[in-house]
Amino acid sequence: MMTPKRIMLVDNEEGLCRMMEAVLLDSGYAVKAYTRSFEAVEEFKPDQWDLVISDIKMPGLDGLEVLQRIKDKAPTVPVIMITAYATVEMSIQALRKGAYDMLTKPFEPEELLYRVKNALKHTQLMEENRELKEELAGKFRFDNIIGASAGLSTLLETVTKLAVRDTSILITGESGTGKELIAQAIHYNSPRKEKRFVAINCGALPESVLESELFGSKKGAFTGATENRQGLLEAADGGTLFLDEVGNLPMNVQKTLLRFLQEKEFHRIGDTKPTKVDVRILSATNSDLLAEVEAGTFREDLYYRLNVVNLHMPPLRERRADIPLLASHFINQQNEKFGTDIKGLSHEAHHAACDFAWPGNIRQLKNVIEASMALEGGDTISLDVLSQFIDVTRAENGPAEGGGSDYASSLADFETDYLKQLLIKSGGNVEAAAREADMNMATIYRKMKKYGLRKDDFAGG
Repeated sequence: MMTPKRIMLVDNEEGLCRMMEAVLLDSGYAVKAYTRSFEAVEEFKPDQWDLVISDIKMPGLDGLEVLQRIKDKAPTVPVIMITAYATVEMSIQALRKGAYDMLTKPFEPEELLYRVKNALKHTQLMEENRELKEELAGKFRFDNIIGASAGLSTLLETVTKLAVRDTSILITGESGTGKELIAQAIHYNSPRKEKRFVAINCGALPESVLESELFGSKKGAFTGATENRQGLLEAADGGTLFLDEVGNLPMNVQKTLLRFLQEKEFHRIGDTKPTKVDVRILSATNSDLLAEVEAGTFREDLYYRLNVVNLHMPPLRERRADIPLLASHFINQQNEKFGTDIKGLSHEAHHAACDFAWPGNIRQLKNVIEASMALEGGDTISLDVLSQFIDVTRAENGPAEGGGSDYASSLADFETDYLKQLLIKSGGNVEAAAREADMNMATIYRKMKKYGLRKDDFAGG
């Protein structure tokens, strides 16, 4: 049974006070009425009340003074003020002092209940918002980024220093190394944490859509633009915009983004009036942007604007000490989600996992753990089950230090198998496969050509 909301009534008119008390009690609230304002203020304790309703005109301590003292003790407790003389000046004064609402005499019981419900609903939403912010802050604290290897520890020390500075950061590293998680950690540990973190994958959208997604559009700018549309830059005003796979930005979008970074303003598509916003830009890439600059596919001036500071995410094969920690973390997540009780990796599976190159990095490890747990019937993940998802013979032989040919071979095998699974699932539909993988269609076609895969071979699969 839910605990009833507790309401304090303060009104020197005893008849009105008793009437309000009866109405609120009948509606299931816990109510206590005070006809002496001094007594009410003295007995008020923040953790004992959800709402205060007070008259403004009272002898001795008037309602505005009651409001002030309540707010000094409990800023988040809403206060509804009652008055028979609702002048604009008095209302403004009460609202400035923190009153949630004004109720003018005479009023019907239904109006009283309506105002009370609104005030309590507002408080509930504020509390939920506070809890959500605390949850997000906890989710993206640096100590929740799993790992204890020297490389990761050094990186996080640098991130801690950079989070509080409004600097553009380029996060580099292979796919699946956790670049977006680092970007989120930077945002939620920065002065911008109360505002939005907005992310966009620049390789997942066609050029025309990407431009309007980022910068928005004006009504009538193109066919189908039936209203002004806010872009992600505006949505992130005051906060952080994360551009993942930034190397896939088309040249015209690069030009517009560069102007924004220089001028702090941009034009919506079809708009002649500039829009100003205050946004921190974080970006990430798994490609060699300098090589793209030399090839002429990425602007050099934009590269240096985005890459004020570079953070490089080490691949999992260079963080072998973190593999058991990450595996344990993912096993615990799955146990909690599905009510299972897998204790961990068996001794043999543990060694195989630590020796494997993990070309898909943390994302691949997470997927393999989830898939293994779905098939495992014992209380630990066995080598037999693990071997269905990674090549344990290659793991037993051990990859070459620093990657080498074994790593390249592992990466090729992983990408080939992954592409085949995508194409089988989509029946050879490359657009659907790209959407499933959150990848650019051009990237899918390029890798299909590289590994000799034909979409017709998967049609109807």
